[in-house]
Amino acid sequence: MKAVEFKDQKISVVDVPVPEIAGDEALVKVMMAGICATDMELLHGYQGFEGIPGHEFVGFVEKAPGAPDLVGARVTADINVGCGDCPRCRSTDTRHCPFRKAIGIQGKNGAFAEYCAVPLANLRFLPDNLETIDAVFAEPLAAALEIAQQVHVHQQTRIAVLGDGRMGQLCALALDLYSRRVTMLGRHREKMALAAARGIATADIDETAGGGAAAHWKGAFDLVVDATGNPEALHQALALTRPEGLVVLKTTSRQPSPLNLAALVVDELTLLGSRCGDVGFAVKCLADQRIKPNFLVDRIYPFSEFPAAFAHAAQQGSMKVLLAFED
Repeated sequence: MKAVEFKDQKISVVDVPVPEIAGDEALVKVMMAGICATDMELLHGYQGFEGIPGHEFVGFVEKAPGAPDLVGARVTADINVGCGDCPRCRSTDTRHCPFRKAIGIQGKNGAFAEYCAVPLANLRFLPDNLETIDAVFAEPLAAALEIAQQVHVHQQTRIAVLGDGRMGQLCALALDLYSRRVTMLGRHREKMALAAARGIATADIDETAGGGAAAHWKGAFDLVVDATGNPEALHQALALTRPEGLVVLKTTSRQPSPLNLAALVVDELTLLGSRCGDVGFAVKCLADQRIKPNFLVDRIYPFSEFPAAFAHAAQQGSMKVLLAFED
């Protein structure tokens, strides 16, 4: 089969054998996959990853020796693969298994290939009414929805989402399900217009920094989500948060984040990391059309044009780039 391989910070399109699957796995024929910022980080050394990336995908079960009735089902997947034996796994929290693998990110090949091996326990089944172009967002949407699963958010919670890119947009839409006081802070007028068209308040992120006219933004929010992917943005997130408020870090980066701990202490702020979420819950939100994210798609490339697709996704200001696989 054709697959994309990351090695030595280089991209190669290679011919490799179709994955062999165990009795507790399914062989998934990939239909569509999404390129995200984590894939960019992996290429440049994040997690020391080498292999086949790709963790946002939709496909059909082609083979499942341990569950043959699943053949033909349209699926996506929870990407965290636990060891099954540790206390975390026994309590069903495979996301934080200390020995976990992550499909396309850590220790397990992913979906930038014609076929992908997925544990049966990780499969999430897609209802017929859910379009594939929306379903491919299930994994990143789950990450966005995770914030409101970690902390209590209510209708009057004042929320700022820093960043108007792909994750920032999804975080704003996800939090808008819980609070009517969400503001997206960004730099790109056309991207903020996408959020505004869906009822999200927007403001220029540069106007919230510094003094003078921006002074009214200082401490204006109960909850600030940093979805910029920029390690420097944490300073601004802290400044925007009220005393005893909460800052959530939503993006990962291979670059270290400079942090002035004095601000945390003086204003008694809480700093919270937020990673993956419940993919099944995301699928339900998508199927119910509570969130319809296909407006974020910049372009769909055939998988055979992966290098061009990846270059497009890496461009400053690009939105979601998808890969379509041949039937």
